Amino acid sequence: MSTSTTSAPPPGTKGAPPTKAPPRRGRRATRVGWRRALRRDWQLYSLAVLPLLFFLVFRYLPMLGNVIAFRRFEPGGSIFGEQWVGLRYVEMFLSDPTFWQVFRNTLWLGGLTLVFCFPIPIVLALLLNEVRRRSLKRFVQSVSYLPHFLSIVIVAGITFQMLATDGPINHVLGWFGHDPIRFIQEPEWFRTIYVGSEIWQTAGWGTILYLAALTTIDEDLYEAARIDGANRWQQIWHVTLPGIRPTMITLLILNIGTFLAVGFEKVLLLYNPLTYPKADVISTYLYRAGVESNSFSYAAAIGLFEAIIGLVLITSANQFSRRTVGTSLW
Repeated sequence: MSTSTTSAPPPGTKGAPPTKAPPRRGRRATRVGWRRALRRDWQLYSLAVLPLLFFLVFRYLPMLGNVIAFRRFEPGGSIFGEQWVGLRYVEMFLSDPTFWQVFRNTLWLGGLTLVFCFPIPIVLALLLNEVRRRSLKRFVQSVSYLPHFLSIVIVAGITFQMLATDGPINHVLGWFGHDPIRFIQEPEWFRTIYVGSEIWQTAGWGTILYLAALTTIDEDLYEAARIDGANRWQQIWHVTLPGIRPTMITLLILNIGTFLAVGFEKVLLLYNPLTYPKADVISTYLYRAGVESNSFSYAAAIGLFEAIIGLVLITSANQFSRRTVGTSLW
């Protein structure tokens, strides 16, 4: 006589049936839901058509041209090059002393721009946030962000006029008995001129972003800080700055990603052969090598190298921010 043994249910279950996993939606159901949402909100989705076309035509399709960094390109021939040369052009710019000079100049200009142009909008936004007179606040905002709407050509022209040998700044220096300084022709002044013009042109616009972030901070937090005896500086440090930290981190990561993409147009308009030792950057060097000298494959190799470094920088900054602060772009 054989006896069958069955395992007793765990105490407290009393033979309850096992729970079933929730049904998974199939691909067909997903497609139906997507089509229904598209028919319902097609006006909203249509707004994304032009931006997507812009990125497709001007951002993604040009990536196919990176292949000429490894192929010999001849004007009038195939757009993808005539002959495979491997890493020849990469070895050329790695052994080119001129490239490393412009690479150092790019690091200097990018670093100075990041150090000075990133925190100034934050400081200006904090100062404007403490202003109680609306008329004064609006006036300062308008004066500070109007330069953002000026074209780079106009900004360069104003810079030339202000810093000319017979310009206003040299006139002021003459009142104090100082000889005129050739700001535009002396390489030592270029970085100061570039960073100063960047601050003047971009500080006000960046302030708008931080002022918008300041409006999202709960006023109850300031009230609680005042009850605890915090003064204005302590409120800024413990309430205001943590409130705008996500915006700060996001903009910092984006700025780090474009660290090597120093403004090509402004540098091209402000520099001259006398200031090449301090002013020539990767983008202007690419312009001269690719457009003026017709070395398109060589310029493509340098541009690909710059893009890879930018990708590594923005990815590293994003990972570092996620692990240390808890805020990241993705």
